[in-house]
Amino acid sequence: MKCPYCGEMDNKVIDSRVTKDGNAVRRRRECLACKHRFTTYERVEGLPLVLIKKDGRRETFDRTKVLVGMQKACEKRSISINTLEQFVNELERELQEMGEKEIPTSVVGERVMTKLHELDDVAYVRFASVYREFKDINDFMAQLKHLLGAPGKKS
Repeated sequence: MKCPYCGEMDNKVIDSRVTKDGNAVRRRRECLACKHRFTTYERVEGLPLVLIKKDGRRETFDRTKVLVGMQKACEKRSISINTLEQFVNELERELQEMGEKEIPTSVVGERVMTKLHELDDVAYVRFASVYREFKDINDFMAQLKHLLGAPGKKS
């Protein structure tokens, strides 16, 4: 494992633990050259999930891409990175358990929007505006009206 600080390949494992969900092993490492410590995660490599994009192209599922999109939507909101990472872990597991070789990106997008809607309305609208490709202010306003009219939501 290459040190992210100095690039040296020699390091030692200081601590290993199974993550809470049991799907990965968290390893604390120390670089033998610069003495910096860093964390790595080891996951079982399953069959790659292939997503079918709106235009028909195929792309391998990239959990980092989903996480970055959610982080952008949640920027300056009170949602922890741990909450987002936990959701992406659950999402990836659910997609694997579907047993399908190819999954439409709409399945992923709708799941992300549902989760963001539960967590934070502002993050939800930010994500929806990109995902649903709002063309103008009318599309945006329609979504806001829908959101404000939803039962159980504060106005």
